[in-house]
Amino acid sequence: MLPRLLIAVNNPAFFLSHRLPIALGALRAGYEVHVATMDGPSVARIRELGLYHHVIPMTRSGANPLGELRTLWALWRLFRRLRPDLVHAVTIKPVLYGGMAARLARVPAFVAAISGLGYVFAAPPSRYDLLRGAACFMYRLALRHPNSRVIFQNDSDREMLARIGAIVPQQVLMIRGSGVDLDAFPAVPEPDGPPVAIMAARLLADKGVREFVQAARLSAGHVSGLRWQLVGSPDPGNPATITDAELQQWSREATVQCLGQRSDIAALYAAAHIVVLPSYREGLPKSLVEAAACGRAVVTTDVPGCRDAIEPDVTGLLVPVRDAAALAAAVQRLAGDDALRRRFGAAGRGLAEREFDVRHVVRAHLNAYDALLGRHTQPEQGAD
Repeated sequence: MLPRLLIAVNNPAFFLSHRLPIALGALRAGYEVHVATMDGPSVARIRELGLYHHVIPMTRSGANPLGELRTLWALWRLFRRLRPDLVHAVTIKPVLYGGMAARLARVPAFVAAISGLGYVFAAPPSRYDLLRGAACFMYRLALRHPNSRVIFQNDSDREMLARIGAIVPQQVLMIRGSGVDLDAFPAVPEPDGPPVAIMAARLLADKGVREFVQAARLSAGHVSGLRWQLVGSPDPGNPATITDAELQQWSREATVQCLGQRSDIAALYAAAHIVVLPSYREGLPKSLVEAAACGRAVVTTDVPGCRDAIEPDVTGLLVPVRDAAALAAAVQRLAGDDALRRRFGAAGRGLAEREFDVRHVVRAHLNAYDALLGRHTQPEQGAD
């Protein structure tokens, strides 16, 4: 009988964009793979790929206690009915509620992927003290499964959860991000013409979207002809979302070219020169991993996750968080120095090949699964 793996994620689209290679790798390695998410248009695609899917009632940002208990109850019921050998929880609510449900349902093995700790940890210390305290308590409950691994993408998140007593050293596994397909994100020469600085992200305040727009305003008329592009859409399910009114205002200003939600990120990076992410805190941002693979210089903030995704002054530049002037100056520096920008881009591709290859990421996850279940690690079919 095949070992049964259940991957719990909040959003089915996020599963497809960030965890699909791991699920398919597990399928090839002899696991029966199930996926639990909220409902959405991407569910059909998950099923088309040969994965079992289960809908869980969940909101990504809701704080209604009854709704949250309903999510916890639904996960517990699913675990009791399905009897997975291993649950892999990804994103904050599945980690918290899935971890508690896995302990209550006596799931044999549990993996938690910490891809960032959420806005309550990114906010100034006094602003969300009560919520932060509650989150710390829940992490302690969720992450102490007796047969578990907790995957971190950066040291800052690991240190935070160790400091609050949520983890022990034996649980910790460091895997730098969700990886990138190096063939799908090839390094190509920069295009001719004025330099383009591009940001691709959910349009949230804590992604630094407003600082990006302000930096573009401060850079108006730059001698290089620098242009700024913003890719993404508001996220009504997140309390930090940019409003539609703000986005319409930016479009009217035309300081930033607002491209909306796009799926052709590799092509957009190929047509740009600098990738920008002024986020307040991250796990390890996929946009910067993809930028490295595409051989593009990066400007990002000196915060957990972002600084872990680059080699400062080798593949990109770090700037202080929430500082639009510093952001503008760094982007202008790269816009005006073709040789430096291209040197950073070439080094970024090397970093991606060493650290971010999705095949390495998949293999590391399968090794963790096999270790928890006492399986002999099987080489994944098609892997190097």
